[in-house]
Amino acid sequence: MNNQFPFPQDSGGPQGFPSIEGQQFGSPQFPGSMMPPFGQQQFPGNMFPPFGQQQGPSFPPSFPPGGQQGGQQGAPTSPPPAFVPQRQSAGVFAVDPGSIRGCLFRNTYVWLNNGNSFWLYPIHVGRRSVAGFRWNGFMWTYYGTDLERIASFQCF
Repeated sequence: MNNQFPFPQDSGGPQGFPSIEGQQFGSPQFPGSMMPPFGQQQFPGNMFPPFGQQQGPSFPPSFPPGGQQGGQQGAPTSPPPAFVPQRQSAGVFAVDPGSIRGCLFRNTYVWLNNGNSFWLYPIHVGRRSVAGFRWNGFMWTYYGTDLERIASFQCF
């Protein structure tokens, strides 16, 4: 059989890999070895700790962050009030971020321009948007919308 490799084809190394000058691939003495001996793996930055000892962030990451981290609060732990408030007179202009900011972390009933209405628990107000948790009738789900889509709101 014709050898097409530039080194001898002996199976002296692990899993049939050849040995070079008496050194086996995967041994700590082999220069350029990528893996230390079995059972002594040390990965850069401990990216892969031993099974059952996972550290760092969980995967997949949850969005949005739960709990109170960095000034943010997670979803409410109880449902919103059981009533639908009466809609106040609607304005013609988009909702101002300063006006809805007072409803942060409070149950807020929102009426959209398209006729939809729902309970919202806002946790963030930006220059042109609001984000928080929307009650879907069974549970809180993360939701965000442009302030210009909101016709009116009332917080409790």
